[in-house]
Amino acid sequence: MTGSAFGLRDLWPLYDLRVRTGELELRYPTEAELPAFADIVEAGLFPVGEMPFALAWTEVPTARRNVESYQWWVGSRARWSVDSWTLTLAVFERGKPIGFQDLRADRFPTMRTVHTGSWLGFEFQARGIGKLMRQAVLALAFDHLGAQVAETEAFLDNPASNKVSLGVGYEPNGFGALAPHGVPRPTQKFRMTLEGWRARERPTVVVEGLESSLGLFGLTAEGETAG
Repeated sequence: MTGSAFGLRDLWPLYDLRVRTGELELRYPTEAELPAFADIVEAGLFPVGEMPFALAWTEVPTARRNVESYQWWVGSRARWSVDSWTLTLAVFERGKPIGFQDLRADRFPTMRTVHTGSWLGFEFQARGIGKLMRQAVLALAFDHLGAQVAETEAFLDNPASNKVSLGVGYEPNGFGALAPHGVPRPTQKFRMTLEGWRARERPTVVVEGLESSLGLFGLTAEGETAG
């Protein structure tokens, strides 16, 4: 069998993307790296009895959760379109897997609005990593993709997430509700504009390997809407 003329990055250009800040690197994981993240989830993401997510995905039996996690990670690529995408970036600290940071959008070339979501292994929390990885992905959105607005949401009884949002510079933007266990729980919504992002000093974030993927976001090399 002869070798292929193409590499994995030819099949999915976002494998080239690297977002670095401090000792963190955000990038697409290979399939071979995914089991390490399943181990982090198994070890725990939050204290027993709490549920900070909109879906109670961590509470299903391990075997089922592993399958569904794999389907989510791989399926986010299969479902990708310019009109609706979710960028699922693994977070590494000095090369060690520690969590995930998502960036998602609908009709991004028109709306220029992104939403974020994340999880971090319990042992890596309370060290400022959550705030840093959020700022890293927002730098990608605002400074490299041309986002105008970022939105997020967290339960009122999730002070850690709300503290990160406020610390990054989001402003409260009303209330909502989510029901991971079938019973609505109140949430705080947050919003930040490009002007708000630029209004304060940010950590240095280096973004590499994005140009080959701009078409996936409906953008040209100049940051304009493609087509």
